[in-house]
Amino acid sequence: METKGVAVIGAGPAGMFAALKAAEAGAAVTLFEKNEKVGRKLAITGKGRCNVTNDCAPAEVISHAIRGGKFLYSSVFRFPPRRIMDFFEDAGVPLKTERGNRVFPASDRAYDVVDALRAKLISSGVRLRTSCPVLSVLKTDGGYEVKTHRAAERFRSVVVATGGISYPLTGSTGDGYEFARAAGLPVVDPFPSLVPIETAEDFSALSGLTLKNVALTVRSPSGCEVFSRTGEMLFAHFGVTGPIVLSATASMRDHPAPEYEMEVDLKPAVAREEFDERLRSVLSESSAKDLINALRGTAPAALIPYIIKLSGADPRRRAGEVDRATRLALLSAYKAFRLTPTRFRPIDEAIVTAGGVDLRALDPKTMEARESPGLFFAGEVVDADAYTGGFNLQIAFSTGAAAGEAAARRSFE
Repeated sequence: METKGVAVIGAGPAGMFAALKAAEAGAAVTLFEKNEKVGRKLAITGKGRCNVTNDCAPAEVISHAIRGGKFLYSSVFRFPPRRIMDFFEDAGVPLKTERGNRVFPASDRAYDVVDALRAKLISSGVRLRTSCPVLSVLKTDGGYEVKTHRAAERFRSVVVATGGISYPLTGSTGDGYEFARAAGLPVVDPFPSLVPIETAEDFSALSGLTLKNVALTVRSPSGCEVFSRTGEMLFAHFGVTGPIVLSATASMRDHPAPEYEMEVDLKPAVAREEFDERLRSVLSESSAKDLINALRGTAPAALIPYIIKLSGADPRRRAGEVDRATRLALLSAYKAFRLTPTRFRPIDEAIVTAGGVDLRALDPKTMEARESPGLFFAGEVVDADAYTGGFNLQIAFSTGAAAGEAAARRSFE
C-alpha cells in the first residue's frame, strides 16, 4: 500500500489551517471531513457572524486562556492574531474590529470565512474528502493507517483536528479522543466551558431580553469572588446566557453550579448612593402611582416585576407610601439582582469543550504526540480553552497552523 504525505482529520478551523500550512510547505495533503461541507461549526459561530480572532497582542491571547496558556505560548506567538487577520484580508474577506477588539468579517457573514478557507484549500491542492468519517487511526511501519468506510490509506503523518463534543450535530462527537486513546495518549475527561446556566428563578417571561452594560459577580461557596465582569447577558426560558454568563462559567469549575452565588448589578455605572437618590426622586415624583408603574424607565419594563418581587415590595403599593426599608430593598434588587444557579446546560450546548488530549503528551512547538512521532493534535480536541472574544478560534488557527507545518516536515523524513 502506498504511503502518502499528510492526512488531516476534521475540516474545522484548526483542521483547515493545518491542511493549508502543510500544503504550503509542499506536502501532499488529504483532508477528511465527516460532513458534506467543510467548516460547518465555524459557519454558526458568533451567531452566524464568526468572531474570527481578537485584535490584540499574542500575550493577551495567552492571558485569556483558561487552560493551557503556557503550552500555547509557542503556537500563538508564531501565528498571532495579526497574522490570522492578514490571512483573511488577503483571502478576500474584509474584516472589522468591534467592542473588546473582537474581529468579524465586515459582511457579518460567517459563510464568507468558510468560503474563503474552502477556496484556499482547493487552490492549494488539498484533496477534500467530505462525507467521509474516519473510523480509526492506527500506527504502521513508516506512518499511520487512516481507515474510513471507503478504504484504508497510509500517511506519513496525521493531524487530528476533530473538535470536542459540543454542538454534536456539526460533527463534533469526540472521535479525536478515541484516536488519542488508541495511540496510548492520556485524555482529560471533557466537560463544558462557556455554557448557559439554568436558574431556580423562572425567567420564561423574560426569554429573549438582553441586558447590556450590566456587571455579573460570582462567588464561590466560601464567599470568595471568582468572577466579576461588565458586559451583556441574556435571559432564556431555562435561565441565563450571553457573553458574561458564558465567560463566568469558565471560572465555575471547582464546585457544582448550585454552590455558587451569582448577582447582577443592573446599574454598574451608578454608585449605590447616587442610585438611591435617583430612587428617592422617582418615588417622590410618582407618589400617586402604583410602585410597578412608578419604576418604569429605571429598567426594562419586563424586568420591573422581577425587581419588585426580589425586594419583597407590594407592586400595587403607592410609590409615595414606600418606606425607607422597602426603598433600600429595591436598591439592593437593582444593585445586586440575585440569580440562583441550579446546573449548567448540557455539554452539547457549550460554546467550547474543555478537557481533551492531555497537553503533557504533546510538544507545544509542533503539537506532535511525544510518544507517537507523526501524530499531531490541534484545536478544541486538546485540553486548552479560553474566554469568549475570538480567543478560542485564534487558538484553533494557531495550533492548527503549527501542527500543519510540522506534519509536512515529518512527511518528508
